[in-house]
Formats: sequence, structure tokens, C-alpha cells
Amino acid sequence: MYDLRYLRRDPLATNVEDAPRSKVDRPSHVPANRVYEIDMYALDGIEGGYHEAWKKVQHPGIADLIWTPYTGGHWIATNGDTVKEVYSDPERFSSEVIFLPKEAGEKYQMVPTRMDPPEHTPYRRTLDKGLNLAQIRKVEGRVRQVAAELIDQFAGKGECDFSAEYAGVFPVYVFMALADLPLEDIPILSVFARQMTRPEGSTPEEMAADLEAGNNGFYAYVDPVIRARKGGTGDDLITLMVNSEINGQPIEHQKAQGLISLLLLGGLDTVVNFLSFFMIHLAKHSALVADLRSDPLKLMRGAEEMFRRFPVVSEARMVAKDQEYKGVTLKRGDMILLPTALHGLDETINPEPWKLDLERRSIQHSTFGGGPHRCAGLHLARMEVIVTLEEWLKRIPEFRLKEGAAPIYHSGIVAAVENVPLVWDVKR
Repeated sequence: MYDLRYLRRDPLATNVEDAPRSKVDRPSHVPANRVYEIDMYALDGIEGGYHEAWKKVQHPGIADLIWTPYTGGHWIATNGDTVKEVYSDPERFSSEVIFLPKEAGEKYQMVPTRMDPPEHTPYRRTLDKGLNLAQIRKVEGRVRQVAAELIDQFAGKGECDFSAEYAGVFPVYVFMALADLPLEDIPILSVFARQMTRPEGSTPEEMAADLEAGNNGFYAYVDPVIRARKGGTGDDLITLMVNSEINGQPIEHQKAQGLISLLLLGGLDTVVNFLSFFMIHLAKHSALVADLRSDPLKLMRGAEEMFRRFPVVSEARMVAKDQEYKGVTLKRGDMILLPTALHGLDETINPEPWKLDLERRSIQHSTFGGGPHRCAGLHLARMEVIVTLEEWLKRIPEFRLKEGAAPIYHSGIVAAVENVPLVWDVKR
């Protein structure tokens, strides 16, 4: 059984939304009619939902690129085509800095997400060794066991806080098992993950300090782990990664720190938050849940539609060279935010985007990023979603949000939601 003492929530963390935010002056190359006051860490209307708050930006007539004075000043891609194009063109839009504010992104050191091809390519191949579909299928039994045991702990009670008791635990436990790391380390690693994806502070400099602390925390944590497993023969993810070669040579220690830290960050934050978003939706739509129960194939195919409907990442790219793009002048060093929600919810690409349609075909989204940096963990994420639904519906076929429930949404590089009380009838 899994001990809920190791929940990821940091009880001392303050809400970044509560901090007063600083603004910068509009640069001379930014047209005044492209300026919108949008704070990616404190979206207007977020109390009504993270995706709903971002979708308000996508009103008729909005330009493909707009600019905000918040978070150090940056551009925002407002539709699916622009998000996809920027992700897909590293020659014009570099991964040299991917987090905002830029001052914070410059402190981010993880490998290979800050690299562009061709430097990026051998590191990505190394990641794929441990996270390719064949490797992930080997661990499905272990993943399913974790899900089943967690759900069994509360299925008979008729209620749970899904965010705290399942979503915040399941992907983390799975990853810690795959990496062969002790469960008691989860709380401190979760603090580092929060610092990086939702850094606190009212100025770019303060946010940079918080993100750097998280980055350094990960590096310090993995340092002795890497040294201990170098030359080892274990089958865990970390041993596999640190004993790989880059361009025919053993991976450098500092690069290994970046690679393993990236694995930890992805395993501790992204899927954790995605699960709660789609369960809130299912709890409000009993007919959709019945549809998932009735057809196992529809459930498996429906996972992709859920990823389209509930993306949680808003990372950025840095303009690699001066250029004209989408009717504006971009200067090298400018930052462009890519809210993946604005791709999946773009009705010109996905008709009726708010509808979670299990029959939808030609699904388009950037939930896993795009281009050379498309998420290496996508196969594990898909498995975790499918296994969660299968094991949950076996034990809890019907459920709903508790009356008066008020989920709390947070925006940032990775969005989050907490306070997701679900209830269901228990046969006595």
C-alpha cells in the first residue's frame, strides 16, 4: 500500500497570484495596438478555470502575436497555427531560453530542453532510450498496480480529494519507482518542481532567484545519485541515462545532472496537474463517463482528446534573429510565450473545442510541445491517463463533484488545480 504521508503539496508555498506584479515599458519595435495586459502567472478570471481564462484571449480579431508588459515583457502566440509554427522552427525560435520571465529562464539549465539541434539531438536519443513506447509497455503492470492500490485506499469511503489523494500521488509514485528513488524524498523534490514551474516573486529578478533555487536543488539532489549509478547495470531510468554515450563519449557529469533533473521535473509536475483537470470535467458529465465505461477502445482513443482539451503547459521560445513575423518586427532575444491551451481550444482547428468528443478525428494540439523538443515522456503520460481511467472506473463507475466544490486554479509554466473533492455512492 502507498503511504499518503509523501504527498507532494508544499504547505508553506504561497500563491504566486497574490503577489503584486511589476510591468516594463513597451519597447519601440512593439506597436501600441499589440499591447495587452496579460499576466501568465495571474490570469484574469482564473477563478473560473485555467483554460477558460486563457481562452478569453482568443477573441475575434485578435492578432496572431500580441505583447504584454508583465513577466519581463514578452510576446504571446494567440492561436494554434502560431503556437505550432514557433514550436517547429528552432532556426528562428530558439530553445536557448524557454521559461518566463526571461531572467528566470536564463537560470534554467536542464538538458536538452535548452539546446537547439544539432546539439540537442544525441541527448534526445538518450532520453528516448528510456522512455520509448517499447520501454514504457514493459512497466505497465507496475503502473497499474500503483493506480489500483491508491484507488483502493479510498474507494470504500465514498469520497476523496482527487488532487491530493490521487493526482498528486500516482504519477509521482510511478516515476519514483521507475527511477528507483526513495518515496521520502518526494516532498523536497516537489518544492523544487514548484519553484521551477510556478516561481514566486513580484519582479522578474525575484522569480529568477526562486527558479534558480529549484534548479540548483535538483542538481544537488541528483549529483550523488548519478555518481553512485555511474557504471552500474541496473534497469532503472537513471542508471540507463547516466551510462549512455553522447557522440561516442560518456555523458559529462554536469550534462547528466541536467538530463536527470529534467526527468524528475517532468515526472513530478506535469501529469500530476493534467489528471485533476480532466477528472473535474468527467465529474460534471456523467453521460461521458458512461460512454468511457461502455467501450474500452473508446476509452483508449479518448485519451488523446483529453490531452487536446486540457493542456497545462505554457513555455516559451526566444527569437533567434531579427525578423519580420506575423506583421510585427521581432528582435533577437525577444520572448514568445506558447500557451498550449490556445492550440487545443482553437475552434478554427478543432471544431467545438470545449466539447470532449470521444469520436473526434484529426485531433490537433501542442499539449506535448512540438518540433525537436516534443515531450519525450508522452508515452508514459498516455499510459498513466489510460490506466487511471481503467482502474478508476472498475472501482468507481459513477462519481460527481461534491456539492459546493470550488477548485483552486493556478497558472504558470505548468498550470495546477487543487481542491477537487469527488463523491460517489458506496454499496453497503
